[in-house]
Amino acid sequence: MKKHKIDPDRCIACTACVAQCPVTKATQHFRGPKMVGPALERMRLSEEDVEPTLDYCSNCKNCDMACPSGVPISTLNMLARAKYYKNHKHSMRDDMLAHGERMGKLAKALPAGAFFANLGMNIGRNLGVLRMVGISDKRPLPSYATESFHKQFKKIRQQIFPNKVVFYPGCFVNFNDPKVGLDFLAVMQKNQYEVIVEEEFVCCGSPLLVNGYLDEVEQNARKNTQLIKKWVDKGYKVITCCTSCGLMLKQEYQELFEIDGVKENAKSIYDASEFLMQLYDEGKLNINFGRLQEKYLYHAPCHLRAQGFGLPAMDLLKDVAGVNIENADAGCCGVSGNYGFKADKYDTAMAIGGKLFGTIKESGVRTVVSECGTCRMQINHGASVDTVHPLTILRNVYEAKK
Repeated sequence: MKKHKIDPDRCIACTACVAQCPVTKATQHFRGPKMVGPALERMRLSEEDVEPTLDYCSNCKNCDMACPSGVPISTLNMLARAKYYKNHKHSMRDDMLAHGERMGKLAKALPAGAFFANLGMNIGRNLGVLRMVGISDKRPLPSYATESFHKQFKKIRQQIFPNKVVFYPGCFVNFNDPKVGLDFLAVMQKNQYEVIVEEEFVCCGSPLLVNGYLDEVEQNARKNTQLIKKWVDKGYKVITCCTSCGLMLKQEYQELFEIDGVKENAKSIYDASEFLMQLYDEGKLNINFGRLQEKYLYHAPCHLRAQGFGLPAMDLLKDVAGVNIENADAGCCGVSGNYGFKADKYDTAMAIGGKLFGTIKESGVRTVVSECGTCRMQINHGASVDTVHPLTILRNVYEAKK
């Protein structure tokens, strides 16, 4: 099937996107979303036009949120990037960062593979090997868990309930941070839901998209769409704890491709906190909470805000569970998936996150809450505080009840 044609002429050149672009504020190298996106897209329709500063777009979606005409500017940028790589070779760096699922499977396949992969990354960072391939050596890469979420999930005996949901863990939860998936499972069990995990799900495609591997994104989109449809047709909701995965599954697939079932599937795909808040609104949420003494700060990932359903984690933790938590409301953290791990983007990513880091330090909190795994890594790196997923806090609140 043919891919969507996004009309750049809907852009009215108002520069709202430029005003809200965190990359434009952080570096003079980027010509801005209006110019690199809709303006140059008009030229690309008639002839080849390569814009070198396109590489600075992080796909954070702030331009899309700001556009009064509803132009998916970041998607135009990603399509232009993919077009560029039709005739240009990818770097080793981009290949590595784009294929997190492949790297995770390799680490899982070998005996003690996670240990040796983590050791190799640390040695490579200290010896400057990562820098040689274009990955920043100023920050740690995501470490691999000893056991994947899928493997740990199989060992758990759930209590069986009539109500069931399908969980889409995504690569980061599965290979790097399985505790988030286990916390989600515990919370759903507290609410008398059984969790189903479809092991045939593949990477949503977000890291592939930002590095120009559009054909692979489409392959994954078609497979995930077919699998999600199978469960949706049975009446199940599909839940994710990763905001970037949720954005891809619900929104970006629709913008990038014409695939049967994508639009219908989106109605049954939920962020975990969004789903739990719906249960609360329906009077079905278990509100038998305990109390936590610690004060927290919440960071809303850009890919959550781009979905337009508010800040359900804040509502859930503060207003429903009574957690002492405030919204940092300090903009993009700067990491944008794997953008901030690139050596030539590290300083830009840290400059973007500067306001957030300052807000966190001034607050005096020891722990910041955020749905996005790489946002949590960036905050830990830039503000030197602990970070957790909202579902981890919610599980702790449930378990704090005496």
